Amino acid sequence: MRMGFLRIRTTVDERPGRLASLAAALAERGGNILGLSVQPDTDGTVDEFVADIPASPEVVKAALESAGGRRVQVVPATAHELTDEPTRALLLASRLRGAPWRLPELLAELLRADDARWVYGEAVRDLPDPTLLVVPVAAKRAIKVRRSDLPFTLTEAARAASFVRLAQPPAEPSSSARVLRLSDGVEAEVRPLTTIYREAIRDLHERCSPESRRFRYFTSMPSLPPRIFDRLVDRSRGLSLVACHDGQVVAMANLMFTPDPGIAEMAVLVEDRWQGRGLGAALARTLVQEARDLGYAEVRATLLSDNARMRRLMISLGATLAYTEDPGVVEARLAVGALV
Repeated sequence: MRMGFLRIRTTVDERPGRLASLAAALAERGGNILGLSVQPDTDGTVDEFVADIPASPEVVKAALESAGGRRVQVVPATAHELTDEPTRALLLASRLRGAPWRLPELLAELLRADDARWVYGEAVRDLPDPTLLVVPVAAKRAIKVRRSDLPFTLTEAARAASFVRLAQPPAEPSSSARVLRLSDGVEAEVRPLTTIYREAIRDLHERCSPESRRFRYFTSMPSLPPRIFDRLVDRSRGLSLVACHDGQVVAMANLMFTPDPGIAEMAVLVEDRWQGRGLGAALARTLVQEARDLGYAEVRATLLSDNARMRRLMISLGATLAYTEDPGVVEARLAVGALV
């Protein structure tokens, strides 16, 4: 009786000939090995086979145990699982690059897991259940993966951690100084925001009108609180830029990372006398390009509904606008690939 494809996993001691013994045991039951991976683990080596074998899982398990296998597990498999593993991982990485917000789903597919979901709260701790794997994403954010049939190995845990890093921005995004030439021919130099601009940012806010500050912060705060400035210069939280002219900061643009992989939040503040000259649009385009380079798929901006200038700017970039639960607030969503 033909049983079809089986995925077989067993732990073996690090001794010569063990793999050959397992292969011989499968061959004696008429098995044809179609795929093999070897994974180091805590107390030996985990050999995993995909085999076409006319025997029941119980018979296969007993045969491998007789050949020296430990913790033998046999589960049904499909022809789809015969894809070359490095090729499959690269294809999933490519899909993750285009849709980072699908990280849990793609991680589950990478590990052939039953379920993967976000978990939030305290720092992640090791779980005693080997069929559960928690993959840290941030200090208090992780993905919990469950696979009932096969416990996770150390190799799979390392593979999952590497996969998650593909959806995260670098700890130190680089952004060198550049010059923007505006529509009237005036040039402004754009640099990363650092702590040396603390006083210049304070002066920028003092020169901006209450309306400009209200459009940026939803309140006409007279100055930027130190805690907010510290957040803006924190490279683990986002990327901020300043535009300078004749040694004075005339605009600031912020790209803040969100808890959702693949999505960043954008905001721009331009001094009143520099508005309407294309500086805000140039900074916004720069932020979207930075977001693309960092692996983000979407940039969002939350706007007051009466902020007509910013609404026009986002629409010009290709964003879509939608009202939120607050009728006075609009959300702009821009796929970085749609930048026009």
